Amino acid sequence: MSEFRLPAAAHIGYVHLRVSDLSAALDFYGRLLGLHQVVHKHNTAYLSANQNRPYHILLTEVAGARPKPPRTTGLYHVAIRLPDRPALARVLKRLMDHGWPLQGAADHGVSEAIYLADPDGSGIELYTDRPRNQWVWSNGQLVMVTEPLDVGALLDTIRDDLRPSRSIDPRTDIGHVHLHVSDLGRAEAFYSGLLGFEVTQRSYPGALFLAAGGYHHHLGLNIWAGRGAPPPPSDAAGLIAFEVQLPDRASWETLVRRLDEAGQPYEPQKRNGSADAVQLYDPDGNGVLLVSG
Repeated sequence: MSEFRLPAAAHIGYVHLRVSDLSAALDFYGRLLGLHQVVHKHNTAYLSANQNRPYHILLTEVAGARPKPPRTTGLYHVAIRLPDRPALARVLKRLMDHGWPLQGAADHGVSEAIYLADPDGSGIELYTDRPRNQWVWSNGQLVMVTEPLDVGALLDTIRDDLRPSRSIDPRTDIGHVHLHVSDLGRAEAFYSGLLGFEVTQRSYPGALFLAAGGYHHHLGLNIWAGRGAPPPPSDAAGLIAFEVQLPDRASWETLVRRLDEAGQPYEPQKRNGSADAVQLYDPDGNGVLLVSG
């Protein structure tokens, strides 16, 4: 099978999560993070940063869903990307004002990030990118570090805000998804060899980072839950699926032909009256939806 790389404009669309209590999840994603509920169908809420499509987070309630057990595959975190430092600072301040526990903060060189968990324990990263001209490449790999974040300097960017917004910045989107996997080589073969993401960083211990178009990463993969880790129970809270959006139908059709050539099973999904999306699963059972832009 010939080599294939995703178009530069490919990106992560929405992330679909299973939650145990939709009201509690909406309080967190809506009141605290500032996302807007656009649609509510049956037991699923569709949330967006801009009060319209595209959706960024889907929340499906499964009564009695249990926390994802430790040392299992699945979601490590979903990374919500803010457009600039003041936008990130406003969400951080709202979380701090409401006493929501934070799990960490880091300066990654390419970005500044805050880490926390939703009410079900699903990992959340809130981050903003540094300009691309400040990113450093070395020997074909993007240099990413984990250094302390100057939280005070971040909050100083909104010191003069007189009326802090209760909503998240409408330019917010999903920057990347980071997964626990059972085998890095097998995951790389799927996401890079088959789907066409490029590896941007493979020197971080136990992890691999992949992207389209020279981004630092649209996907993070790690074996920090243990090599050969089992999948979580089917009723555990956490990731159901995430979208990979391709910019045009031609590139989407090329990728679907690759799936056929590789014998990769998938299920066509109807969108806007036509089959322009397919659902498949990675080697660890994480749902991936390939969508034509």
